[in-house]
Amino acid sequence: QVQLVESGGGLVQAGGSLRLSCAASGRTFSTYTMGWFRQAPGKEREFVAVNKWDSGRIYYKYYADSVKGRFTISRDNANNTVYLQMNSLKPEDTAVYYCAARVSRLSSDYSKGSSYDYWGQGTQVTVSS
Repeated sequence: QVQLVESGGGLVQAGGSLRLSCAASGRTFSTYTMGWFRQAPGKEREFVAVNKWDSGRIYYKYYADSVKGRFTISRDNANNTVYLQMNSLKPEDTAVYYCAARVSRLSSDYSKGSSYDYWGQGTQVTVSS
């Protein structure tokens, strides 16, 4: 069982920045694929970013087109934490943000929620105009 706890959400003005954190339990965090998703009111959950473990210390990062160039995903394996740095925030980024973990090597679509085994409780991000 892996527990994920997000933090760092809040209220920010358009153009501002926030950094989300997701702390994970588990002894093999370095081999987890870690993703961020978000869900806005009345909308379906959507993929935001992923730090995909491949093998050894090789990771790949992918982003949704809507956040590319503004958001950066990173991880600290020593502290079992994945981050989402969000810059140039827009009102349309307002959503509950969730981190997700895949504990076995991911060969399926990283942008689909069904590819992940565990989810955090979510953290609210609100961007005012």
